[in-house]
Amino acid sequence: MKFFIKTFGCIQNTADSERIKAFYWDNGYEEIDSWKESDLVIINTCIIRESAENRVYGLINEIDKFNIKNKKNIKIIVTGCLSGLAHKDKTGKKLAQLQRDFPEVSEFLPIEKISFEIEPLRGKTGTALIPISFGCSNFCSYCIVPFAKGPEVSRKMEDILKDIDKAISDGFKQVLLIGQNVNSYGNDFTEATSVSMGKKRFKSLFPKLLEEVAKKDLEKISFVSSNPWDFSDELIDTIAKYPNIDRLLHLPIQAGDDTVLKNMNRGYTSKEYLDLVAKIRSKVDGVRFSTDIIIGFPGEDEKAFENTVELCRKANFEIGYLNKYSPRKGTVSAKLYKDEIPQSEKKRRWKILNELINKK
Repeated sequence: MKFFIKTFGCIQNTADSERIKAFYWDNGYEEIDSWKESDLVIINTCIIRESAENRVYGLINEIDKFNIKNKKNIKIIVTGCLSGLAHKDKTGKKLAQLQRDFPEVSEFLPIEKISFEIEPLRGKTGTALIPISFGCSNFCSYCIVPFAKGPEVSRKMEDILKDIDKAISDGFKQVLLIGQNVNSYGNDFTEATSVSMGKKRFKSLFPKLLEEVAKKDLEKISFVSSNPWDFSDELIDTIAKYPNIDRLLHLPIQAGDDTVLKNMNRGYTSKEYLDLVAKIRSKVDGVRFSTDIIIGFPGEDEKAFENTVELCRKANFEIGYLNKYSPRKGTVSAKLYKDEIPQSEKKRRWKILNELINKK
């Protein structure tokens, strides 16, 4: 039996696919590079943006048409965010709707069924992907992830470290720690609190985890994605202490206007963000920053966009991952705000920010 896996979306989905591959290899399947020659197609889905979701539907329809035309019986399994969103609906209506809309899909598989006990099937070289948590509890108003993946759940530290030791024994010299919010790691383990950006937060265990990883025989340790409100002084000091921790830090801003940030439920102001960037630069030699920005969020008038441009100039980002806003059904922003900014204007703003950040 042969299987083909198609992964859409973020690096966490890529890491999940490494475990999915191992699961099917262990059950006697062989992975191949062409879905047309396979017996089974596994689609690991992303629904963060409408375009990603539409590509999933397009692939399902393409496989179905191929089956009909060629009298084939390639089975389709859908997992990832699309499946997660359906299974987390306690009424069962979303799953039933998907099953009605796509009867050609054999199973909508919750990714939780692919246990972290399964050793991932990684490539031979490059960076080992190490998930440290799953899900998110932040509920940014535009984001579907908490509804698709559920609340944040942290892996046990000893399991993460064993995973890294195995990667090292397999010859990996670089690791990437992955979570929807890596620097809130351990929030489900501890009730202790700390202060970040002047606000009381739980005491994250991420600095301790990062230090334990940095002590190992690794050339580079990177992590994504971190959120500004949990970027503690302890974390900054840990990064500064260990030169094998990557100096390119991914620190999503999403917008540079305070009203837009508030409507996004981001939990910080533009000044607090810039103060954090300045603090990190003062303590970590050679640090650089990448970021995420959502363009054309509802209410982002020309002045608000100019505030984002000005923040980008001050922050001097090395890389900007720029995404034009699209409402996702079920999120707060889709319920409360009209997507009133034309695509043509979003494209114009995208070009301005891309020229500023990515074409230096």
